Amino acid sequence: MTQSILNDPFKNKGTAFTETERQHLGLVGMLPPMVQTLDQQAEQVYQQYQSKSSALEKRVFLMSIFNENRVLFFKTFSQHVAEFMPIVYDPTIATTVEHYSELFVQPQNAAFLSIDDPDSIEESLKNAANGRDIRLLCVTDGEGILGIGDWGTQGVDITVGKLMVYTAAAGIDPSQVLPVVIDAGTNNESLLKNPIYLGLKQHRVRGQRYDQFIDRFVSAVENQFPDVYLHFEDFGRSNAANILNRYKDDQLVFNDDIQGTGIIVLAGLIGALNISKQKLTDQTYLCFGAGTAGAGITMRVYNEMLAAGLSPEEAKQHFYMVDKQGLLFTDTPDLTPEQKPFARSRSEFANPDSLTDLLSVVKAVHPTVMVGTSTQPGTFTKSVVTEMAAHTERPIIFPISNPTKLMEASAADLIKWTDGKGLIATGIPSDNVEYKGVTYQIGQANNALIYPGLGLGAIASAASVLNDAMISAAAHSLGGIVDPTQPGAAVLPPVSKLNQFSDTVATAVAQSAVDQKLNQKPIESVRDAIHQAQWQPEY
Repeated sequence: MTQSILNDPFKNKGTAFTETERQHLGLVGMLPPMVQTLDQQAEQVYQQYQSKSSALEKRVFLMSIFNENRVLFFKTFSQHVAEFMPIVYDPTIATTVEHYSELFVQPQNAAFLSIDDPDSIEESLKNAANGRDIRLLCVTDGEGILGIGDWGTQGVDITVGKLMVYTAAAGIDPSQVLPVVIDAGTNNESLLKNPIYLGLKQHRVRGQRYDQFIDRFVSAVENQFPDVYLHFEDFGRSNAANILNRYKDDQLVFNDDIQGTGIIVLAGLIGALNISKQKLTDQTYLCFGAGTAGAGITMRVYNEMLAAGLSPEEAKQHFYMVDKQGLLFTDTPDLTPEQKPFARSRSEFANPDSLTDLLSVVKAVHPTVMVGTSTQPGTFTKSVVTEMAAHTERPIIFPISNPTKLMEASAADLIKWTDGKGLIATGIPSDNVEYKGVTYQIGQANNALIYPGLGLGAIASAASVLNDAMISAAAHSLGGIVDPTQPGAAVLPPVSKLNQFSDTVATAVAQSAVDQKLNQKPIESVRDAIHQAQWQPEY
């Protein structure tokens, strides 16, 4: 009992065990004599955190607390959400993913699944859950990690970090979550040559064998955890949409890169249009970087135009996709199924062969909205931005590639190049921008503003699926929070108030599920259902 409770992060209280508890649990002499309160422990953790000299050191320290005492970790996290977010998750987590094998200490209650051993899927999930009532499972295959690519089994850190944010932002019980990584190999040669890489040293498995493994995995999840919300994270371009489309109509699944990023950008657009007093259906949308995230965002905004009354043919005329080869045309080789609906006809342009770079496309189509998911740093140049701004009163520009080194442009440059007229959101935290006497607050197009509340709302309402109406409700609940009367107002609410906005999103999502009769259990009060689904730790 003594060793097990001190080594169980869900039960361990460390120096907060009272003298009576120490007697009862056989902990006498196992801890220093002073009994601390949770607040005292949290203050001590924060002081130690501040003494660390780098972001990586801070994250490694916080992970040690996470591995020892979940309540203490989340108590401290909740007190410093805005400060901890870039340490616990993006951008610092990119560094820990890249160095996961070297930094590995313990698996953080994660399940590691090998494509070479499909027969052990159920056993692995059962062992990792260790009898816990799993309601939320986050899984990756590590192929499309943030903007840094294929990191194989080291991508497990993304699922751990993602689930931390669910708890910190929305109050999901950390004992009811499970991080999972599917090791299907890696095409990252540096990992394959690294003698201490902890994953399978083989190139990625694709095709039928991969698809069958995913099917077995989803079936095993449903068998083991019948009430689970299954979150897919950072799968590669060739698999992400296929997997989501295979299950979304029948099971409670979510892909943050396709759906979550689309929701947060739509929320930012709604916020921006609240400020500019313009209509969504009057916008010309340019997607720069037409991969999984870019195509998913485009489809989400397109669906919103349909909901606003446009026909499919009318709505498609508002969209242009630009990838590494330039504007995507209907005859562009190797278009993905997600790109094809938005590819343009060459006959629309006088000189279609010249549309091979972003500037030439901006000159040709005069976008009013430009969203960057290219992971190509500095590509929203002064020439591109000033050309865009010359043809629209309030250019909406979201360079959301991350981490910082991959951003298409900085917020400060975009404000300056648009003479303060730009409505800006970035994928990473950006400081306020002072320009001509106005303080411009920069919204962060951070999926953490959306996905925790989305998951909580779906779980609390016992929804059978997550559909477009629930997703649209989430975006509108967030986009309506901005104050359009404030000079320099941000198009999205601040991450520092994450828990408040997660509650707003959860309420909207759960209400939408109930209104559509998607709830699989009776819900008399949405607010009560959400409160009951949230973690109320005893300490």
